[in-house]
Amino acid sequence: MTGLSTLLIVVGLFLAGGVYSFAKQGMPKGVIVLLSIGSVMCLVAGILRIQGLWD
Repeated sequence: MTGLSTLLIVVGLFLAGGVYSFAKQGMPKGVIVLLSIGSVMCLVAGILRIQGLWD
């Protein structure tokens, strides 16, 4: 299942880049917060899957 872990981490990093881009453009704070939460959730899920703590 390392493929799914890698995919989750890549999506999390992609969303983190979106957060940075949206913050520079001055997008609404709600959009930035939602993208931040999604990014963190994807990154944490990918890391937990790699560590074997989440099946």
